[in-house]
Amino acid sequence: MLDPENSLSTRSFIARPTTGTGYSGIHVQLDGVPSHHLPLLLAAYQYKFGRDVEAMSRHLIDDVAVGWDELGTDLLDGAPPSLVAALTGGEQWPSRTLDRLITPDGSPPRRMSVTDETADGQDMQWGYILHTEGIEVISLLHEDIGPVVDWATDPRTAFNDHPAAWSSLDPAPVTRASRSTPPPGAPAASPAKAHAPRPATRR
Repeated sequence: MLDPENSLSTRSFIARPTTGTGYSGIHVQLDGVPSHHLPLLLAAYQYKFGRDVEAMSRHLIDDVAVGWDELGTDLLDGAPPSLVAALTGGEQWPSRTLDRLITPDGSPPRRMSVTDETADGQDMQWGYILHTEGIEVISLLHEDIGPVVDWATDPRTAFNDHPAAWSSLDPAPVTRASRSTPPPGAPAASPAKAHAPRPATRR
C-alpha cells in the first residue's frame, strides 16, 4: 500500500526512450522506489491516460517546468474505487511539482532534466523509462539498464525495493497481486520480463 506519511528523499526520474539505449526525462525528488512509483504509473496508464503512453509522457515529462517533488493519487483518476482503496487505504495526496523551489542566489529554478548521460552525476537512484511495451526500471546503483514491467501488470502487485533485485538479466522481481482477477476494465496481468534487446552494463 502506498504510504504518504513516510515519504523519503529517494531520487528518481521518469523518462521516455531516445536513440539506442538512451533516455530523456525529469527528476522526481521523493519516494522513488518501485513499490511507490510502479503502482501509480501502471494505474495511470491503464485508466487516467487510457493506455496512451505518449499522453502520459507529455503529462509527466514535457509539461513539467522544473521537476516533481512527489507523485500523488491524482494519477489514479478514473481507476475503480476498489483499486484506489487497495493502493491508498483511503488516503489522498496531490502530485506536487518543484516550481516554487528557491535557489541559493534567488534566480529562477532551472528545469531538472535527466538523461542517460547525466543521471550518474545527478546521483539518481532509480529510473522509470516509459516504453511502448512497459516501464523499464533501472536501479542506477547497479546498472544502466533494467527489466521491463509490462503495462498490463496489476497495479496491486507487490514490487521489490531492493536495488540489487532489479537486474536486466532477470525478470522483474514482483509478487502477483493477492486477488485472482484484475480490477474492472484492466487487461489481464502479464508477467514482467527482462529487457532482452539491450546488453547488460554493470557498474
